[in-house]
Amino acid sequence: MVTIVTGTRKGIGRFLAEYYLEKGHIVIGCSRTESDLEHDNYHHFIADVSDEKQVKNLVKTVYKKYGKIDNLINNAGIAMMNHIIFTSVSAVQRVFDTNYLGTFIFIREVSKIMMKKSYGRIVNFSTVAVPIHLDGEAIYASSKAAIVELTKIAAKELGSYGITVNAIGPAPIKTDLIKNVPEDKIERLLNYQAIKRFGEFGDIANTIDFYINEKSDFITGQTIYLGGL
Repeated sequence: MVTIVTGTRKGIGRFLAEYYLEKGHIVIGCSRTESDLEHDNYHHFIADVSDEKQVKNLVKTVYKKYGKIDNLINNAGIAMMNHIIFTSVSAVQRVFDTNYLGTFIFIREVSKIMMKKSYGRIVNFSTVAVPIHLDGEAIYASSKAAIVELTKIAAKELGSYGITVNAIGPAPIKTDLIKNVPEDKIERLLNYQAIKRFGEFGDIANTIDFYINEKSDFITGQTIYLGGL
């Protein structure tokens, strides 16, 4: 299996890269900076996911070397916790460029390769912040709500080519993504869940395993929110 995971320098992306390497996948990762992950089957690109030229080069290089791309995991993302009236336009642009535009570009370019083989699994990242509507998360949640809609429509457009497109909405996980979120906000998030605990990396991997399984060819256009919302 040839699997692309975006945002692999740390956090969930780093875990997923190591996880699928252990499963025998060839893993292609990317981030804006170098990675210290070393493995014979891991190949790292320095790339900004919102840079169309860089993404095209990454996908073209991978296809030229391996002749296929089986899985795309659009993990790269940034969070922002801020009241609307204190939020700059540049901050909004930065969040949407990474969370939405980056996901869109990767879907577009990778699906062109997957169509050649009539097979592919694409997994996007949303968040439980979308259905919760927590104050201070208007921009972040909006960027991830756009991912949910993108997932549904991409699933319809790509379904006839043997490509499934699904999304995962993680509960809060102890990574750098939430380190600046106030404790009371995190508690409110957890209290919305049926299972009131932090998510773990294994919860993410378990859901993605379900989505990318070859037998999951009838599962598409779905978003699974973890924690039981």
